[in-house]
Amino acid sequence: MTTLSNAVPSMKPKQHNFVKDFIELRRKVAAEGLMRRRYFYYWAAFIGIAAIYVGLGVAFVLLGDSWWQLLIAGLLAITLTQTAFLGHDAAHMQIFKSAKRNEWASLILANLLVGLSYGWWQDKHSRHHANPNVKGKDPDIEMDVIVFTPEQADKGNPFLRWWYKRQGYMFFPLVCLEGINLHYQSVRGLFRPGRSHRRWLELAFLTLRVGGIIFAAFWFLSPLIAVCFLAVQLGAFGFYMGCSFAPNHKGMEILPEDMKVDFFQRQVLTSRNIRGSHFKDLLFGGLNYQIEHHLFPSMPRIALREVAPMVKAFCAEKGVRYTETTMMQSFKIVVEYLNRVGLGERDPFDCPLAGNLRMGPSN
Repeated sequence: MTTLSNAVPSMKPKQHNFVKDFIELRRKVAAEGLMRRRYFYYWAAFIGIAAIYVGLGVAFVLLGDSWWQLLIAGLLAITLTQTAFLGHDAAHMQIFKSAKRNEWASLILANLLVGLSYGWWQDKHSRHHANPNVKGKDPDIEMDVIVFTPEQADKGNPFLRWWYKRQGYMFFPLVCLEGINLHYQSVRGLFRPGRSHRRWLELAFLTLRVGGIIFAAFWFLSPLIAVCFLAVQLGAFGFYMGCSFAPNHKGMEILPEDMKVDFFQRQVLTSRNIRGSHFKDLLFGGLNYQIEHHLFPSMPRIALREVAPMVKAFCAEKGVRYTETTMMQSFKIVVEYLNRVGLGERDPFDCPLAGNLRMGPSN
């Protein structure tokens, strides 16, 4: 006898709607106090960063025209990246309750100390958070020298297609130039219409910051050492910044622009965590908890470690893939992924969610 299940073609089940479930998770997270401001932590970070800058400045002057200044340049690059992490936290409203105080903290940290435009970055980063790894919407997968889909690789000229086939191996040397690119994009972004209501203040801060370090290098150091000092600072800064952000989404799901995916799945399935210790939390500025950061962008970074087990358990309960790996494995994934894209391999990049999610979550 033929059963009903054999006689009638099976219908594709609708996707679970995680909206209500995620709201409940947010309530639990808030009840645990994980969204509260951590003023002691951030003021300690501000004081610590300020003390390091003073120490580096004193060491810079005392060393004088010496090749030991290259060590100072490297330490300065690390400090600038840590400062950028604090600016990132302020831009996400993690530090203060007041939007104005967070904005001014971002302006000082990003523009005046790091030399990056808060207005340009805020616009770009907000679009990334809204649509991570979504074709045509996420600016972080729209670059000129690196491609993230085979379709992008097909559009290049013969030289670019040759480059794309090797882009994975060139990615980490290339990020050494990211410091220069970030300064350039900051200034360029501020001249675009409607990008920042504090354009001239940002430009003044950027001019003071970039001009100040160039002036100090050539005033205290001989020309050759000054050039090497700036090169090491920019190269190390770009490398650290690039290595902090690259593992988070590269090699994860690339979603079609027209696919309707609920907020929870869109953030979790396109993000990757880095397993580690408290040292790695400091090293990555909390961005090693990328899944949790995307789900709770205004949560102070120190709380991300605490909320991660709750999110992981929630994903296991709902059957949603939760991706985490080691730091070195994440870098390996990035290199292999970019090389496969450049070689035009399509099958590994056909989104397995497309068939299930294209019709959107159920009501």
